[in-house]
Amino acid sequence: MKPVKNWLLASTVATLLAAPTVSTANSDLEKLTQNPANWASWGGDYAGTRYSKLSQINTQNVKNLQPAWSFSTGVLRGHEGGPLVVNGVLYVHTPFPNTVYAIDQKTQSVIWEFTPTMDADVTIPVMCCDTVNRGLAYGDGKIFLQQSDTVLTALDAKTGKRVWSVQNGDPKLGMTNTNAPIVVKDKVITGISGGEFGVRGFLAAYNIRTGALEWKGYSMGPDKDTLIKPGKTTTWQDGKVTPLGPESSLATWQGDQWKIGGGTTWGWYSYDPKLNLVYYGSGNPSTWNPVQRPGDNKWSMSLWARDADTGEVKWVYQMTPHDEWDYDGINETVLVDQEVKGKMHKTIVHFDRNGVGYTLDRETGELLVAETFDKSVNWLTHVDMKTGRPDVVPEFSTEHNGEDVNTVGTCPAALGAKNQQPVSYSPQTGLFYISGNHLCMEYEPFEVSYTAGQPYVGATLNMMPAGADVMTGKKDGTTNLGQFTAWDAKTGKIAWSNKEQFSVWSGSVATAGGVVFYGTLEGYLKAVDAKTGKELYKFKTPSGIIGNVNTWEFEGKQYVGVLSGIGGWAGIGIAAGLDDGSDSTNTEGLGAVGAYRSLGSYTKLGGTLTVFALPN
Repeated sequence: MKPVKNWLLASTVATLLAAPTVSTANSDLEKLTQNPANWASWGGDYAGTRYSKLSQINTQNVKNLQPAWSFSTGVLRGHEGGPLVVNGVLYVHTPFPNTVYAIDQKTQSVIWEFTPTMDADVTIPVMCCDTVNRGLAYGDGKIFLQQSDTVLTALDAKTGKRVWSVQNGDPKLGMTNTNAPIVVKDKVITGISGGEFGVRGFLAAYNIRTGALEWKGYSMGPDKDTLIKPGKTTTWQDGKVTPLGPESSLATWQGDQWKIGGGTTWGWYSYDPKLNLVYYGSGNPSTWNPVQRPGDNKWSMSLWARDADTGEVKWVYQMTPHDEWDYDGINETVLVDQEVKGKMHKTIVHFDRNGVGYTLDRETGELLVAETFDKSVNWLTHVDMKTGRPDVVPEFSTEHNGEDVNTVGTCPAALGAKNQQPVSYSPQTGLFYISGNHLCMEYEPFEVSYTAGQPYVGATLNMMPAGADVMTGKKDGTTNLGQFTAWDAKTGKIAWSNKEQFSVWSGSVATAGGVVFYGTLEGYLKAVDAKTGKELYKFKTPSGIIGNVNTWEFEGKQYVGVLSGIGGWAGIGIAAGLDDGSDSTNTEGLGAVGAYRSLGSYTKLGGTLTVFALPN
C-alpha cells in the first residue's frame, strides 16, 4: 500500500467521517492481554509486568530451544521495542523510516506493510541517540504508530490502511518521537522526545477514533499547563503525602527557563484500570549544565500519576531534584500489589537511571522503598525517606558554589544504572529482573546557549567500566559494562546478579515456566533460571540485541521472539559510524563511543526478527 503524503488532509477527513460511537478498546485490550497467546502491548499487560503465563518452555527443556523462523526488516540502525501479537497476527516495527509489517505466522509471509512519508533531512539530525522506535500499540481494531517526525498514525489492523494521523510536535524545534504509545479507554496516549534540544516535555491523549487531542499535560510550567491542581495534587514531603501549593513548578525555575526545560516523556506508560490512573516518568531538565538552571527544576526527573480521562495529576514525586548528571527519569513503571513493611500496598516500582530502585504506593504516592540496585552507585549516600531527596556526595556534584566542576569517577554514568530497557516481574518469585549497565563517567559541564532546533546539551562525557564495589570499598578489577539483576522491591535487596561484558540493553520477559529471557549487545538471546540466575540457554542472533524479548502462543505452541539490530545509545558508535578508531571518539555519541569501542568486534549492523520454539 502507498502511504498518504498529506497527513493533515487525511486527519481532517478521518475526523469528519468518524462515527460518534463509544469505544470498547479498553475492555478489548484487557481481554487480549489476559490471554497469554497474545502479546498485545509493550509490557504484555497494562501493569507493564512483562510476565507471561505460558509454561510450555520451562527450566527443564529450554536448553532444547531452536530458531523456528526469522524475518529481515530491511532496515539497519537500532531495533528497540518488540513485536505485538494480536489474535494470531504478528506486527513488527522498524527504526526510521518506521515501517510496520503485519505477518501471517502460519506462512511467515507479509500480510501488509506501511512506510510513512517523512523528511529524513529534518528528522534524523534531531534524533538524540539513534533513530530507534520502541514499538506499536493496539486498540479499537487499529495499530498505532508513533512516527519519528512526531506524527501519530492510526492504521487499520487488518489492511494496514491509514485511518488518521495527527502532528504531535515540530521536528524543526527539535521535537521527535521514539516511544511506544498506549491505548487507554477511548484514547491513545503518547509523549515527546527532545530534551537535548530544549523541548518542554508533555504527555498527550488523542481520541482513538478521530485523532482529536483530548488533553495535554506538560512536565513543567504553570499549573494550567501541567494540569496540577493545587491543594488536590499531592507529593511526598516531610514524611507524608502532602498537597501541593500553587505554581509548584514555576517556583523552582529561574525566570522563563522552564519554557525550554526538558522533562521529556519518551519512555513507557502503564495504566491501572481500577484507579483509572496513567503512570510514567519525566526526563532530564535542559540543559545538562546545572549552573544555568538554578533550583529543583520541577517537575523534571519525576514519577507521575495522571487521571486517564482528564490528565489531571493525582500525585507527582521528584527523584533527582536539580539533576547534575543526566539521570533521565523516563524508565518504565511496573504496577504490582505486594506487602511492604507489613502492609499490603498497590505499588508502583521504578528502576531509575540514577541507580535507585523506588517502590511507592500507586494510589497515594507514598514513598515506601528507595535503595540502590547497582553496587557501584556512588553519587549519593542514600535517599532520605522523610524528604524523599537524595543525599548527594559533594565529590560527585558537577556544580560547586554556582560554578561548573569537572567530576571524575561518578557512578552510574549518564546512560544510567538502567536505561530505557524495561524490566520484567515474576509473581512466582516476587522478583523484578533488571537489564542493567555498570559504568561510571567523567562529566564536565560547559555553558551553552539555546537556539530552537539546535543541540542544547552543555556537557562533555567520557564513560568507563565501574570496576569497583563502592559499598565494600573493594576494587574488583572487573571490566564488565553490564549485568542482569534480580531484585526484591519489597525490601530493596539484590537476590542475584549476573555480570555481562556489555550493557544489557534488551528488555526481559519472565514466564510461568520459571525462565527469564533477555538479549545482549553481542547478539545473544539468553535464558536464565528465574530463581537462581543460572544460565540455561543462549543463541547468537544476526546482530546485537537492544530489542525487548516477547513470548506468545500460536496453534498450541509457545514462541519467543526478539528483534536484533545493534544501535541505541550504547551502540550508537556502530549504528552511526562514529568510531574511526582514534582517541578523539572517546566522548562522541554523548560519551558512549569510547566505552563500547570493542563492541564492533562482536557484532555488526542488522535488522532481524528471530522467532524461537521447542522442536516438534
